[in-house]
Amino acid sequence: MAPADLQPRLGAIEDLVGYHLRRASTAVRNDFARVIEGSGMRQVLFGILSVVEANPGINQGAIGRVLGIHRANMVVLVNELIEKGWISRRADEADRRAFVLDLTPEGQAVFAEVRRQLHAHEATLLAELDAAECAQLIALLRRIGSKDA
Repeated sequence: MAPADLQPRLGAIEDLVGYHLRRASTAVRNDFARVIEGSGMRQVLFGILSVVEANPGINQGAIGRVLGIHRANMVVLVNELIEKGWISRRADEADRRAFVLDLTPEGQAVFAEVRRQLHAHEATLLAELDAAECAQLIALLRRIGSKDA
C-alpha cells in the first residue's frame, strides 16, 4: 500500500462509465439539495412541476411515464404537491377516470424561483465545461438514458 497521503487506486472501476456516472450523479444531487434547502422542493417534485409547467393540463399518468415514475408513487407525489398548494388536479374531460394537472399561481412562483436557483447551480457545477461540451454531455446522457425508456 502507498503512503497514507496518496490516493488509493480505483482498480477495475476506474474505467467503468457507471462508476463515474454514479459519482457525478451524487455530486449533482448533493449540490441540488444544498441549493434548494428549505424550499420544500426535491428533485422528483421539481421534475413533475417542470413537466406540468411545459404541458398545462397534462394527464398525471403521462407525467409518470415520461419521468419513469410508477403509478402508485405518482399518486403519492401528486398528493404531496396538492397539499403544498403547488398544483391543482381535476378530472380529465376526455377520460373521467383520469386526472389532469396544472400549476397553481403559488406553484408557478415556487417553480420559477427554484428553476432560477438551479440554473445558477448548474452554471457553477459545470463551469469547467464550455457550451459545446455541456450540449455534448446532455446528448450523451440522453442516449444512455433512452436505453431505459
